[in-house]
Amino acid sequence: MENKNFLITGDLLASQSQRFGNYLIDLAVQYIIAIVIGVGVVLVAQLSGFFDVAEWFKSMNKLQEYALGIVISIVYYGLMETLFARSIGKYITKTVVVREDGSKPDATTILKRTLCRLIPFDALSFLGNGNGWHDSISDTYVVKKNELERAKEMFDAFDQIGVVE
Repeated sequence: MENKNFLITGDLLASQSQRFGNYLIDLAVQYIIAIVIGVGVVLVAQLSGFFDVAEWFKSMNKLQEYALGIVISIVYYGLMETLFARSIGKYITKTVVVREDGSKPDATTILKRTLCRLIPFDALSFLGNGNGWHDSISDTYVVKKNELERAKEMFDAFDQIGVVE
């Protein structure tokens, strides 16, 4: 008997509204992180007598703010998706990042996925087929977590038919 591997199918993919929800929630979380970092740096700098650091941080230009945002984004998605295969947005929308076989992506794949998010207009890449560049380039999928678990259970159950122990 031929052993077939589990593969992600279209019915498991997260909807565009779930993906958009992920984006908005994760963006809000990243803004909150930036505010907490900003307030923290300014408070610590002022309490430590490093008034120049506090002033610099308060008067960052747009390029510096953008650079900070990139660092926050890379750390946020890199850590969350490497450790849990989910960001806070994905927890709320009950979705998860997986590879084509339904397994959790490794750290290298997540890094590739995270860096691809920095491609200009990546967010607009979802308007076509619903699969963004950071998904297609990194060979990852965002799927409905509960549906994935059910599909894998069914696949494993069918795989066990006819097996004698």
